[in-house]
Order: sequence, then C-alpha cells, then structure tokens
Amino acid sequence: MLGKLNRYLAKVSVFLIAAALIAGMVGCDGYTRPSQDLEIQTWYDLDAVRDNLAGNHTLMNDLDSTTAGYEELASPTANGGKGWEPIGFYHPYGATAYTGFAGTFDGQGYEIRDLYINRPDEDRVGLFGETHEAVIRDMGVVNVTVIGKEAVGGLVATNVGTVSNCYCNGKVTGTAAVGGLVGVNWGLASVSNSYSTGNVTGVDGVGSLVGHNTGIVSNSRSAGNVTGNDSVGGLVGWNYMIEDFMGAVSDSYSTGSVTGYSNVGGLVGWNEEGTVSNSFWDTETSGQATSDGGTGKNTTEMQDIDTFTGAGWDITAVDDADDRNHSYIWNIVNNVTYPFLSWQPV
Repeated sequence: MLGKLNRYLAKVSVFLIAAALIAGMVGCDGYTRPSQDLEIQTWYDLDAVRDNLAGNHTLMNDLDSTTAGYEELASPTANGGKGWEPIGFYHPYGATAYTGFAGTFDGQGYEIRDLYINRPDEDRVGLFGETHEAVIRDMGVVNVTVIGKEAVGGLVATNVGTVSNCYCNGKVTGTAAVGGLVGVNWGLASVSNSYSTGNVTGVDGVGSLVGHNTGIVSNSRSAGNVTGNDSVGGLVGWNYMIEDFMGAVSDSYSTGSVTGYSNVGGLVGWNEEGTVSNSFWDTETSGQATSDGGTGKNTTEMQDIDTFTGAGWDITAVDDADDRNHSYIWNIVNNVTYPFLSWQPV
C-alpha cells in the first residue's frame, strides 16, 4: 500500500512540475524574448543560451574544466558551491519568469565534460532544466556530477521535446524521477538513438537512461548501475500512460546492475499501462531475473545478433568494435559485444 501511495504522490508531483512548465510556455511575464543563434566555444557562450531560449545553437568544440568560464559557471566552486545553473527553468512567481529551452542545440558530436551541479533542494536539475518542443542532438555529457531533488537528469531534467544521438556518463543523484540522461520524458517527448553509462541513485522512479517516461524511448541502451527504493529499472524507472500520453519503450536494452526494494526490474521497474516492445535486459549483469516489460536474456544471448534480428531490430554484424556500418542503427560484433549504436564514438 505504501509503495502505491509513494508512486501516486510522485506522479502528482511530477505532473505539477510539468504543468508549471507548460503554463510557462505562454510567457507569464508577458514578454517574448528575442532569439539569437549562438556558436558555443566557451562556458560563457553556453551560459548565454539561457538568454536565447528559442535560438538554434551549435557546439563548436568540446567544453571541459580547462575551457574559459568553467570555474565561474560549472565547477564545484561556481555559484556558491551549487555549480552550474540549469538552462531553462520556470519561475512561477515574480516579474523575472522565463520558460524552458525551446530551440535547437546541435552538439555536432562534441562533448560537454566535467559539469558539476549540487542543488539537492531544487527540482528540474540537469544541464538543461526544462525543454519545450526543443531539439537536442549529437552530443555527449561526460564525467558529469548532478545532484538535485525531483526531475533530475544528466542532460535534461524535464524533456518536452526531442533528444537524439546523445549520451551521458558520470553520477546523477536525486529523489524522484531521476535518470542518467533524462529525468522526466514528458508528454509526447522522445529519447532515441541515445545511451547512458553513468551511475544513478534516487528514491522513487529511478532509471539508468530515463527516470519517468510518458513519452517515447526507442533505439537506446544503458549500462550504468541504478540504485533506488521504488520503481527502479535498468533503462526506465517508471513507464506509464497518463491522459493521452503513451509511455512507450521499444528496440532498447540495458545491462547495468539494478538494486531496489519494490517494483524493481532489469529493464523497467514499474510499467503502468505503458508499452514495452522488442526490448531486453541482461539477467546476469543486472542481478534481476524479472522486469515489468521486456525480455530477459543471459549475457551470451545478449551478445548474439539472432536475439535482436529476431525482434526486428535494424542491426548488422561488423568485424571489429572499432568498425561502423552507418547504414544500420545498431552494430554488433557477433558473440563478442553487446549491440552499439552505429553513430557512437569508438
């Protein structure tokens, strides 16, 4: 009974967060901010995105702890020890309210490294706090440390847009709706062709890739270790249908260790009227024999191309892990590796 109550309260809490986001899209301060396209070469440039939330921005190089602006904006000493301030955060009160990120962020295959956020009393915490009909693509967030409360993700805290060809590794910690890449994938939002390999820790709704999902997760994988209390999954913590939102997971898999107390699954912790199709988890590496959706396979089977071709995956075998056949979404060195995305870095 307590587990169901906790899930209900978590759903209400995240629903209110998302409702506040959607309300913010209409511009509660009555002011429409102009968009400006940015070429991002320093942390100062990245910080300027928050003042250009509708722009089409391009990452021009890797950002890390040696890049200009890191100490002031994204280091453990930045902002009084809170680190990076998430881009796109809706303040429901006051004349300085502004909306979530609603533009395009093209990473061009570059990485944002060493990002540090320590905001344990704040919701919607990640590199991006909130998005709305935004497109974020072709980028990695590497060696990240993110600590928040509800709706916490390494790349995006609350996604109401499109995330594709993205990845994250590091440590992500929160209470509810905590995901290695995305905390809440809300509405008709999508996460596709992406992966997460970091360690994720939370209480309720915890997943290596996505914490809470009512949108679409497809052609994605996760390999990070996940620890939580209730609704804990190797890929998605809590997958659910609410109102007209479907909660769909397809053509995806997970291999990381999963630890929790109730509603714990190798792939999905709690699936509430959502759909999970053509997806798998490794029963040996996860330590979980069951999942609320998906098919469990041992490690040998997870490295056999027949497992995935039999499920209709767009996959082909290559001779070496450094090889890539970009004509397919997935590649695999048969009987040697797990499937890997053809675009991902060697």
